[in-house]
Amino acid sequence: MKKRILTGITTTGTPHIGNYIGAIRPALEMAKENEESFFFLADYHSIIKNQDSNKIKQSVEDIALAWLSCGLDTKTTYFYRQSDVPEILELSWILNCVTAKGLMNRAHAYKAASSLNTNDADKGITMGLFSYPVLMAADILMFDSTHVPVGSDQIQHLEMTRDIAARFNHLYKPLLTLPDPIIADKEKIVLGLDGRKMSKSYENIIPLLDDEKKLRKSVMKIVTNSLEPGEPKDSKECTVFDLYKNFADEEKITEFQNYYDDGISWGEAKEMLFNTINNELKPIRSRYVELIKDKDYINDVLSDGSRKARSIAKQKIKEIREVIGITNIS
Repeated sequence: MKKRILTGITTTGTPHIGNYIGAIRPALEMAKENEESFFFLADYHSIIKNQDSNKIKQSVEDIALAWLSCGLDTKTTYFYRQSDVPEILELSWILNCVTAKGLMNRAHAYKAASSLNTNDADKGITMGLFSYPVLMAADILMFDSTHVPVGSDQIQHLEMTRDIAARFNHLYKPLLTLPDPIIADKEKIVLGLDGRKMSKSYENIIPLLDDEKKLRKSVMKIVTNSLEPGEPKDSKECTVFDLYKNFADEEKITEFQNYYDDGISWGEAKEMLFNTINNELKPIRSRYVELIKDKDYINDVLSDGSRKARSIAKQKIKEIREVIGITNIS
């Protein structure tokens, strides 16, 4: 069987350089090395927590633009919107019918949400939140994905997918491929402006697609200590240095460390960081400016990707229907 790598992209918020460093850049590098790569915009997943239709629509556009601007080759990969492949939702229902509720009870997201309640554990918890691991399983199993990149906090999701697939295969026929995880670097945390993990929820992000002026302004907002110019600075727990390492080679990193030892001013350090980030993002930003003017192109790319994905999904769901008995009367 061909190696198939599938990556789901949550369509919420503004793409930032944390997304670029942690997900987009490594995924695109991985796509160059493997036979088949699937990238999908998980718009149905996003409505679990976001009921603002305008934000959902805008985020889908922003995320699609980010991946395309960063160099995603849609001719050699599958790039599609989850909602454009209805077979995924059909498979989700089928999988719901073989998934034990007890398995869903153990999902980290559900347990975390229910633990916040006192009298009623399920207060404010929707079926979308409770059963979203099943939809995630459908995303993965629909295309016989062999490998799925996951963070260390997402391993449970893939284990659940394997459990669900194994249950289906046991009940009916071994039609579903049990995927293996590609575990991201556990130590890889991209720091935001305030030194915490870069996250939209913390409002400490550096947007990926901002113009040069706004990018520089964001970098200059990074929180540092009060050490004066000329005083040696510790690079170990420094957001500026940590971000710099993600955009520079070993020689440049060593040079930057020497500047820290010699007491570089924070203004100079941030200016060097800005220039390093800006040099890598310039071609991405240039491509973004071109793409944002052509909405038809974005829609055409997603439509073409969905068409290619559906050609696989239709065949797969046909096989699944036959083994569960949803077929023509003979």
